[in-house]
Amino acid sequence: MKARKIVDEMDSYVPGRSQDEIAQDFNLKKEDIIKLGSNENPWGPSPKAMEAIKEEIKSINRYPESQLKELVHEMAKYAGVKDSQVIVGGDGADEVIDVLAKTFIDEGDEFIVPLPSYMYYEYLLQQYGAKPVYARWDLEKNELDVDSIFEAISDKTKMIFLCSPNNPTGTLIEKEVLADIASKNPEVLIIIDEAYFEYSEVTNKDLINEFGNVFIIRTMSKVLGLAGMRIGYGLACEEIIEYMHRIKPVFSLTRLSFVAALNTFRDTEYIEESIQKGIESRQYLYDEVSKIEGLNPFPSKSNFILIRIKDTGFTASELTFELMKRGIIVRDCTSFKGLDDYWIRISICTLEEDKKFIEILKEVLN
Repeated sequence: MKARKIVDEMDSYVPGRSQDEIAQDFNLKKEDIIKLGSNENPWGPSPKAMEAIKEEIKSINRYPESQLKELVHEMAKYAGVKDSQVIVGGDGADEVIDVLAKTFIDEGDEFIVPLPSYMYYEYLLQQYGAKPVYARWDLEKNELDVDSIFEAISDKTKMIFLCSPNNPTGTLIEKEVLADIASKNPEVLIIIDEAYFEYSEVTNKDLINEFGNVFIIRTMSKVLGLAGMRIGYGLACEEIIEYMHRIKPVFSLTRLSFVAALNTFRDTEYIEESIQKGIESRQYLYDEVSKIEGLNPFPSKSNFILIRIKDTGFTASELTFELMKRGIIVRDCTSFKGLDDYWIRISICTLEEDKKFIEILKEVLN
């Protein structure tokens, strides 16, 4: 059976490696492995979310909510927007991006992604016949090359993806820059990915009231500690949200995901503590990595740090392999377009795990 032409030509998306994989490959105990590769919340989910899941298990023989009004209200309250400006996605923010593509992309359209950035945008939109056009991040200045965005725009441009803080660089895009791009291109959908906005303590959500072509993506997989439950959401003007609801799967969120999300948003103490601990861990890692000769970490506003390792004599694949043998998972960034073979990314862990990682990193490099 022959697959569609675009599927036949596509490369598979390369996710971070799991603890189970590393334990099996290197004969290690799963509980001894420290995972700094997938930008998760290392302190676990909200206790209120876990308790709600236990209570809801007895109801999983029933279909989940379809309108999700209670959860939409909590998301809107958390984001500081109207209920009518929120859409919920199962399968994390990935479903939100997929529904955006199904709603607005026609075959032959173009979308712009500055490199390096989160590559799943490209993976999803190409399935619908859209063509990626690349702008760039200036790695020397650690900022978006704004001119490259404007140069990439054509009459075929349908979407521009701008991740802020950007993955993998940790860079913020100034709100004035985002507003300028949106105002000059009213027929283009400006998609701002705020997956990590809590760690930056900066949001662009006010732009959805100012511009009818701004869409903000968010996730519950980072600060909110529900990566395994796969919940994302989007913020935009009512018109965009209404169009998307025509396409969105009716039962994309499970009953367990629903109650987990609902109770996490209501656990403000947990959220505040997760943000505080995450920022502390990020600062500790940045300070300690900066002291190690040969490593060049980027300042970050996210829960991860991009590190240039070329001066160590290791390639990214060599260094990640040596760390994996010792039970440490970091992200080899070779698969990120726009980066060469000498970049790794590390994400926050508990301070105890951070300290162990630094010790093992020094051991490997020495």
